[in-house]
Formats: sequence, structure tokens, C-alpha cells
Amino acid sequence: MKCRFCGNDLEREFLNLGNSPPSNSFLTREELNHPEVFYPLKLFFCRECGLVQIDEIRRPEEIFTHEYVYYSSVSASWVEYARQYVEMVADRCRLNDKSLVIEIASNDGYLLQHVRKKNIPCLGIEPSLGVATVAREKGIETVVEFFDQLLAMKLAQDGYRGDLIIGNNVLAHVPDLNGFVAGLKIILKDHGVITMEFPHLMP
Repeated sequence: MKCRFCGNDLEREFLNLGNSPPSNSFLTREELNHPEVFYPLKLFFCRECGLVQIDEIRRPEEIFTHEYVYYSSVSASWVEYARQYVEMVADRCRLNDKSLVIEIASNDGYLLQHVRKKNIPCLGIEPSLGVATVAREKGIETVVEFFDQLLAMKLAQDGYRGDLIIGNNVLAHVPDLNGFVAGLKIILKDHGVITMEFPHLMP
């Protein structure tokens, strides 16, 4: 297996959490008598770049479907955190009605709703139709696709380049890390800002 970031051979497995079905993939009554797919949760550490990763990656298209059941807005504390973040970053980056905020994996608009309330133009990118539909009902323009370099080039050609690009809890799910980050550069304005949140083992 190769590291998803630097391509180095991964040899150091330091934690095996056994096998597990994908999170949020609940079975229907009809599926209860059928075999359920489990995936290994073996954590590897890349000696070259330090990235920690699992050895088996389920294709995002199999997880983030129209039946995806995680709606960010069900967590009141997460929505409040998003509100406070928007207040802070709008001031710090001097965002206004001429700016553009782009969130990748924008879910049901839990964060961009606060951007919209400040009359700052925004765009969500969310591959799961169900949650994206809820965001659209809140008046948030949402592209229902997976973010990659091709989509980034299309958006840039259509005039979408962000003063602020946000990605919360998405980077760890991306199979092609380098392509994803290259796409961020394409849709970022020359003096734009990117903020990413993701799990880190050090804390």
C-alpha cells in the first residue's frame, strides 16, 4: 500500500481496530437477512510525511449518496460553533457583499446559513443530494458534486473563486489528497484564505 499523500510504501501498522461496517450505513428491514460488508480499520503511519491513514478506503460515491443520513444541523452545539466561526472569520478576512465564501462538503447549510445572514455571497459544494436539498431550501446555492480538480476548473471558468474556502471534516475522507488540494488552489482568489478542520492525533 502507498501513502495517499507522498506515495511512500506504508509498512508501519500501529493500531488495528478490527472490522466495521461503514458509519451511518444503517440496514433496512429487508437487508437484515443479507450479508453485511465490513471494512478493516488498520491504521498506518507514513514514516516519510507523517500522515496517518487506514489501509482500506471505501469509494466516496458509495457513502455520500442521496440516502446519506448525517445532517450537521441536528447538533445545536455544532451549529453554534459554526455561527461563532463565521462571526470571527468574516471580521478577520473583512468579508462583505462583494466577497465569495465557498464551503466544500457543506452538508445541509449548517454553516453557510450564517454567511448568508450576513449578506455575504456563498456557494456550497455537497455530493449528497438529500442534505444538499435542505441547504437549497435555506436559499444556499449548492453544487451537488464531489469536489476535485475538474470541478474546480469548471467553477473557476464560471467565475466562482473564493475569498474564503472552508472544509470541515472532509479532508480525511478524500482518496486523492493531492488532487483535492490542487483544486483548492484553482478556486482560491490570489489573496484568499483557506481554513480546513480535520482530526489530528497529537491532541
